[in-house]
Amino acid sequence: MSGERSPYQYVVLRCVPRVDREEFLNVGVVLYCEASRFLAVAWRVDEQRLAAAFPALDLATLCRALDFVDGVCAADERAGSAATHPIGVRFGFLKAPRSTVVQPGPVHGGLTTDPAAELARLRDLLV
Repeated sequence: MSGERSPYQYVVLRCVPRVDREEFLNVGVVLYCEASRFLAVAWRVDEQRLAAAFPALDLATLCRALDFVDGVCAADERAGSAATHPIGVRFGFLKAPRSTVVQPGPVHGGLTTDPAAELARLRDLLV
């Protein structure tokens, strides 16, 4: 992109092993920029931190859920039919709450000239 700033939206992905307890740790960020046709996730699984907070958590299940999100973002077969939709619909799918080990937080927004760099910055800041 040139130096023009484009609006974007993002959600922080939370590891929520027990929805009834409403406890979570941030594990990733999904960023969507319509102007750049950009949809991607950046995630980090800190095994020690997660094990301390949620000793019974199955890390393999968490990583599979995050890999699914990556597949949706990339329109990859890993995500099945969810990957076949237009980019904006895929972001809508990812920002919708559901009762799984990975849940999105509220939608936030901003402006950027480089969505990929902004995604990396947000992951480093929030995860």
